[in-house]
Amino acid sequence: MGSIPINEVIKGLNLEIVAGKNGTGRKVSNPSLTKPGLELAGMFDFYEHDRIQIIGSKEVTFFSYLSEEEKKDRVNKLFEKDPPAFIFSKNVKVPELFIQCGNKYNIPVLKSSYATTSLFSELYDFLQSMLAERTSMHGVLMDISGVGVLITGKSGIGKSEVALELIRRGYILVADDMVEIYQLEKGVLIGEAPNLLKHYLEIRGVGIVNVVYLFGAKAYRENKKISLIVKLDTWAEDADFDRIGMEEEYHKIFDTNVAYASIPITEARNTATLVEAAAHDFKSKQMGYNSAQEFNRALNKEIKKNQNKED
Repeated sequence: MGSIPINEVIKGLNLEIVAGKNGTGRKVSNPSLTKPGLELAGMFDFYEHDRIQIIGSKEVTFFSYLSEEEKKDRVNKLFEKDPPAFIFSKNVKVPELFIQCGNKYNIPVLKSSYATTSLFSELYDFLQSMLAERTSMHGVLMDISGVGVLITGKSGIGKSEVALELIRRGYILVADDMVEIYQLEKGVLIGEAPNLLKHYLEIRGVGIVNVVYLFGAKAYRENKKISLIVKLDTWAEDADFDRIGMEEEYHKIFDTNVAYASIPITEARNTATLVEAAAHDFKSKQMGYNSAQEFNRALNKEIKKNQNKED
């Protein structure tokens, strides 16, 4: 994982800077979070000082019971270990000692509008996405009935035109032309559009269109888990394509295997319908029904039945 400056965290979660403004350029590289409860009680043996420190009402209430000397000692030790930042949750008053030390050590002391539990969840998801290793792929990412489908293929094969038809049918665009991908955890890949390309779709002969403006907000979403990669290939007579669908293929991104399908296209084939069918077939497999296996069982049963007749 990489690192990001605290000012990106401040922008991302709309945090208020209470103290330590000069330290907002400090970097955070660990997406995990911690609450320094034990440390406020005086135990610093397990202080996870490389993480952003979250302080809620329980911690502040306990802190209020300490003597003035204990307060000074504990807060100074918290700051001396040089953590990235302190964030206080909603409805918690930031103690003056934290403000003083934030300015003294140039460590940001921040205030959130979220309650502690929500703050943990929102901040962890934000840091995971921002700090994760990223890659990019040319293609179109669509949400088709809940299945994140990454449509790939050579330039000019018609990926954006397929996306336009799918949007017209009520499905959702995530990214066109360039898809940024990061691994939230092993087995979970998230795709999104670069900031400059969000909402936009490029159609040759028409130009760049804003899908939100043309089709409404329901036609676009910010990101989506990638479950299926569909590659559009030009039809070739000598190409070997799986006609039954018994063979399951995968494409590896980072250390996650993603289901993969190659679809041969011609002018006579409705490509959008084929991609739609591939997404629905993937969804049915996830729900426990495999059309190819069902057909294969029926075929084998028929063959066996005919063999018995011949015997």
